[in-house]
Amino acid sequence: MNGALWALAAGVGFGLFQSVNRQAMRGMNLFLATFVQLVVSAVILAVISVLTEDLGLLRSAPLSAYFYFVAAGFFHFLIGWTFLNASQKKIGAARTSPLIGTNPVFATILAALTLGEFPAPLELAGIGIIVVGAYMISREDPEEGNGANTPRSAIAILQTSWLGLSAAFCWAVSPIFIRLGLRDFPSPLLGVTIGVTASALAYGVILFAQRRDWMGAPVTGEAWVYKLTAGLLVGLSTWMRWVALDLAPVGVVASLTMISAPTVLLLSPLISGRHLERVTTILLVGTGLIVTGALLLTFL
Repeated sequence: MNGALWALAAGVGFGLFQSVNRQAMRGMNLFLATFVQLVVSAVILAVISVLTEDLGLLRSAPLSAYFYFVAAGFFHFLIGWTFLNASQKKIGAARTSPLIGTNPVFATILAALTLGEFPAPLELAGIGIIVVGAYMISREDPEEGNGANTPRSAIAILQTSWLGLSAAFCWAVSPIFIRLGLRDFPSPLLGVTIGVTASALAYGVILFAQRRDWMGAPVTGEAWVYKLTAGLLVGLSTWMRWVALDLAPVGVVASLTMISAPTVLLLSPLISGRHLERVTTILLVGTGLIVTGALLLTFL
């Protein structure tokens, strides 16, 4: 299977994960749900690493590489996944997924600030399209689904969108550390396994500190099934994305994995119910604009 197919599989997997995860978040504490997600993903990636990678590389890796991969993991998994789960719990998967699609905007801004890579005019156009799409989705009331008829204040917009946008920002920061780590330790799969494992261990401490919030709250068997399935899906999707990056250009992988957004729009109402996941015209148009803008940034 070539890199493009691996990227498509990863995109569909991420979409399935977000759709299933939304249902799991309804019946679980935020911190417990994120910890379970991290542990399952860490186990999956560790097993795949043992089966496919030379573990002897770990002994010769410099400490700086471990530091960079752990930092990348903290931004992407520990912090980013917390924001993702919180956003899904607050406004649902259908509205969170396109907000995460604003990731290229933050990546472009960070590249300009840290690497001096300033966007060209057409790239600025792509950023503008993404911002318009994100604004359309953010201004729509997630409870009513009729943002076109119900004007909302800037504060109200920020309250419903900042969690998803924060996840997108964290996922734009993590590649900076990944790039630094891969300079001295050229094994992406082992690198991401180090990051997610460190994040799972650190989240165990957070979970213990928050034990009063979740120990007394019962979790249904259905919620456990959905959460374990979500962890399995995101772990496998992360692995497939790294395989795709090894076989195909980054731009191709980034664009093809964006199939996750329409996948969420299609599946989340079926899994969680249309009364919880309202896919409106504004949501569809906003998602289309974000995907279009992201594709412009990817291929320019």
